[in-house]
Amino acid sequence: MNIKLFVIIVLLTTLSSCNNDSTSDLTTPTNNTVTIKYSTDIASIINSNCLNCHASPPINGAPMQLTTYDDVKNAILTRGLIDRVSRAQGSGGMMPDAGTRLPQATIDKIIKWQTDGFVN
Repeated sequence: MNIKLFVIIVLLTTLSSCNNDSTSDLTTPTNNTVTIKYSTDIASIINSNCLNCHASPPINGAPMQLTTYDDVKNAILTRGLIDRVSRAQGSGGMMPDAGTRLPQATIDKIIKWQTDGFVN
């Protein structure tokens, strides 16, 4: 009888210590106070991952260039750039084409740049 009581107490103690009052422990912390800028944050992402095809002039069948601030901003607003880089690895239309999907942190930086108002 004492062993059952002991097991119950241990289980209740364990279960009561496994709670979470907030979702902040479950999410990746982000620094939302930092403004993402094209010149310091986004240009290097585009240069490293997109200009193999989206150069000036575009090559390898790319439909547009992504060499300037205006090119990239326009691609987000009218050409679905964020959708294309956010697609699952190997899915149709995923960018970079036939490449490796960008890390989610990089995609999130591009999204935040848009949310911050496309700061140059």
